[in-house]
Amino acid sequence: MINPTGTALSFATKAVFVALVWLQVFSASADEVPFLQYQDRFHPSLGQGGMVVSQEVIASRVGADILAQGGNAVDAAVATGFALAVTLPQAGNIGGGGFMLVYLAEQKKTIAIDYREMAPQKAHRDLFLNAQGEADPEKSRYSALSSGVPGTVAGLVHTQQKYGTLPLKTVMAPAIELADKGLIVSHPLSWSLMQAQKRLSAHPASKRYFFKPGGKPWQAGERWRQKDLAATLRRIASKGADGFYKGKTANLIVAEMQRNGGLISHEDLAGYQVVEREPVTGTYRGYEIVSMPPPSSGGIHLVQMLNILEGWDLQAHGHNSAGYLHRLVESMRRAYADRSKYLGDPDFTEVPVTALTDKAYASRLREEINLDRATASAEVLPAAKLAPESPQTTHYSVWDKEGNVVSNTYTLNFSYGNGMSVSGAGFLLNNEMDDFSAKPGVPNAFGLLGDEANAIEPRKRPLSSMTPTMVFKDGQPVLVTGGPGGSRIITSVLQVILNNIEFGMNIAEATAAPRIHHQWYPDSVDVEKGISPDTLKLLREMGHNVVPSPWAIGRTQSITREQGIFQGVTDYRWPGGSAESAQ
Repeated sequence: MINPTGTALSFATKAVFVALVWLQVFSASADEVPFLQYQDRFHPSLGQGGMVVSQEVIASRVGADILAQGGNAVDAAVATGFALAVTLPQAGNIGGGGFMLVYLAEQKKTIAIDYREMAPQKAHRDLFLNAQGEADPEKSRYSALSSGVPGTVAGLVHTQQKYGTLPLKTVMAPAIELADKGLIVSHPLSWSLMQAQKRLSAHPASKRYFFKPGGKPWQAGERWRQKDLAATLRRIASKGADGFYKGKTANLIVAEMQRNGGLISHEDLAGYQVVEREPVTGTYRGYEIVSMPPPSSGGIHLVQMLNILEGWDLQAHGHNSAGYLHRLVESMRRAYADRSKYLGDPDFTEVPVTALTDKAYASRLREEINLDRATASAEVLPAAKLAPESPQTTHYSVWDKEGNVVSNTYTLNFSYGNGMSVSGAGFLLNNEMDDFSAKPGVPNAFGLLGDEANAIEPRKRPLSSMTPTMVFKDGQPVLVTGGPGGSRIITSVLQVILNNIEFGMNIAEATAAPRIHHQWYPDSVDVEKGISPDTLKLLREMGHNVVPSPWAIGRTQSITREQGIFQGVTDYRWPGGSAESAQ
């Protein structure tokens, strides 16, 4: 994996050093402590034949093998996505949805693929309210009503058939084999399934699919076969999207809905549509930022925060200094306030993309920021008027030797979605309907507030924080990144980009550096361990409510390319991922 040149050796040495340092200083959350004993490498990788970085090593290898077989970045991305549905069931999926950015090198064009879940036709504004008119989180998070119409299969198949180069059957063959012949259970997978055992075991199909006979957990080193999932994947490989949205699989999904009071119908499945959209773009110190447009909020607010921050000399303050972090927090605070009011599905509500990403608007916000004191979130409201318009997800990044790039983030929402599996089909259902605003001003599971722009409507797509992103310099891609993390996705992507292009860190250093997060409400600054106690003291003296984060802030999967050499890093904050080079 390591290219035997001076530059590569320097990068590899640096990456390992950074990994060892941050593994010592990072305080893992309770759900990550058991993994540290298995985190024996940081998984940096270098190469020249293309690269795949994902949260799960087998899926990364599948993608890299597809590149080695002559597939392009899209082929490798789709192969990785289907493989993750087998090897990373808590987030990899065919029952969820997501967003993909595709850069086509020959055309010098970036396309945003929206395959977000859609609300069923029978969904309505008050779907998750109880008899007293209050939001009922049990309905929106754990019932069959919480499942939106899945978009993953349609999105992956659409993109591969339009922009890939290999037959779909070739691209899907590794995932089918993994499901059919079985995979060796890793320590992270075994632990994850044990943590979800109570919730998954409440549903007969999930108990049968994810645990041994008698409900016993799978142990690391055992072989786990998923025969029903393999059959479902074969139908997709043979018939394309129709193998999922029509016929046997569709019948099984609808039957599961009818047994459990869900809403998804045959008409909903047959009517699902992938949408190609124009990416959100911005600039930062001579770099072009390209990210996902609505119904993702990620691209807009990433550009908005960078616009605010560009007006200050951040290097003069120093990385993760009190002055720097104060400016980050205040920029985050204002972006998330605007998110609560203006963001939603652009097919249903007018989203002021141009106004929110306007540098003049960012300048006004910057001028309002007190550089010596924190602003209380109660004093920060979404913009009253804008200029008129002219805790589970996973991400992976792919870059081929021809220069095509893919940044893909997809999700079931919660880890293992709502815990319900489609009996006979072998896959989990999402609980993405919780990403709608059940009631204006009521936070969702990630503490995010929403308004009418994100209210439930039939066939509408819920607002998301997923932020697949690419950075360009002089018209050429130089960085691709993204990650899971719920509401923390946008701020983790922001900090990786700033670490790399503002502070000159290589991608391993940019990934390993400790992060912060603020989202307007709750009015607290979450911080990972590793930031100087003196800095935190100064932030508290400025009026910030600094809170040690009980879990990781994002888990990015990133690739850079310099002088023809790919440098890829999977975030150390979760074990089991890998950056794999095509051989």
